Amino acid sequence: MKKIVIAGAGLVGSMQAVLLAKRGYTVEMYERRPDMRTAQIPAGRSINLACSVRGWKALEMAGVADEVRSTSVEMKGRMMHDTEGNTTFQAYGQEGESIYSVSRGGLNKTLMTAAEATGNVTIHFNERCTDVDLDSPTLSFTNEVTQESTVVSADHVIGADGAFSAVRGAMMKTDRFNYSQSYLSHGYKELCIPAAEEGGFRIPENYLHIWPRGSYMLIALPNIDGSFTCTLFFPFEGEVSFESLQSDDDVVNFFKQQFPDALEHMPTLLEDWHANPTSSLATIRCEPWTKEDKIMLTGDAAHAIVPFYGQGMISGFEDCSVFDRILDDCQDDWSKAVPAFGAERKPCGDGIADLALYNFIEMRDSVANPQFLLRKKIEKKIQRMYPDQFTPLYSLVTFTHTPYNIAWQQKERQDRLFEHLFAQPGFSENWDSPEGEAMIAKAMEQY
Repeated sequence: MKKIVIAGAGLVGSMQAVLLAKRGYTVEMYERRPDMRTAQIPAGRSINLACSVRGWKALEMAGVADEVRSTSVEMKGRMMHDTEGNTTFQAYGQEGESIYSVSRGGLNKTLMTAAEATGNVTIHFNERCTDVDLDSPTLSFTNEVTQESTVVSADHVIGADGAFSAVRGAMMKTDRFNYSQSYLSHGYKELCIPAAEEGGFRIPENYLHIWPRGSYMLIALPNIDGSFTCTLFFPFEGEVSFESLQSDDDVVNFFKQQFPDALEHMPTLLEDWHANPTSSLATIRCEPWTKEDKIMLTGDAAHAIVPFYGQGMISGFEDCSVFDRILDDCQDDWSKAVPAFGAERKPCGDGIADLALYNFIEMRDSVANPQFLLRKKIEKKIQRMYPDQFTPLYSLVTFTHTPYNIAWQQKERQDRLFEHLFAQPGFSENWDSPEGEAMIAKAMEQY
């Protein structure tokens, strides 16, 4: 069988290695970082993962879904907190539809161990990629501990080495390669609500908690040990920003004013504030994702996105499950499979990038808007009335395998539908009456 080299042993690289090894391929993975299963990895850049159906499909294929479920926490919906500490619940989907909070580091360890357990995967750690010959293909690495250099050849190379991919960097030097990188004016800082002293959770555990404040927000995702991983998404500069919070008093007073019911459960706020970095958020798009059948980009190397739809890891996992299906379709002919993968997944990568940027606005601002909350109620009603015609956008993305670009197109159709409905006199007041249902029925004739 062919030899596959994967640059990057993160979540997507490890998932790809498991699925290829299960097909009988020999896989070598090269990872810049030390082995997180034995080394102490600094905290502060985790942003807990929210796993949903696309992710579970790949985890099932890898044979680790049950293990991951056993350490995940169900989240039935969003719990919004206002500045007075009042809460409002918003279910994610239909009855029984939930997403699950999963530890990023724990999942990565599970996948690396699963990859090695196949017997077809070798992982080399502390190996920094210094050069890529796209035509051979060969990759050059320097060991960060010994400083020894290694040149590795392969039949096929998969770049799963993240947003600052060395493999993509080599492809960017080729003719007609398109690349864009755009940063948000917001960054993020990881914080923590620890488990209660007597054990258990300090706040209700089966929810993704959001403190929406218009131009910024705090979120909290539960962990199996009773703690919550919190993330503050906040402007870098401005009147209210990371730049404006200069002292410990500034930080504490800001949290007292904006997040009082979170602050009372954050005894390590200042310790976490100083220990964890303020990190940036970027969207990266590029094209093509492939070079002949020799090179293929996947995950963040191909389509790094902001985290506001909870689909960053999941879209990367879907890259892996889709490529596995394409290999089936092409009978493992990589000369057909690699170009087919790029052609199918590039539009999906653009779609989830657009959706993630859109959902940032929804999470920080719209979830506290009465008109938005009304629309969510009406969406559920329309879905019950027309289950074969209408699925709310969030459910399309989170609870189906609809291609992301198609989901984005459906969003635009749904926006037009609601613009029409809300323009009808009396609809907002009578949407849940026979009169409102008649308006919906007429609008759906043109949907």
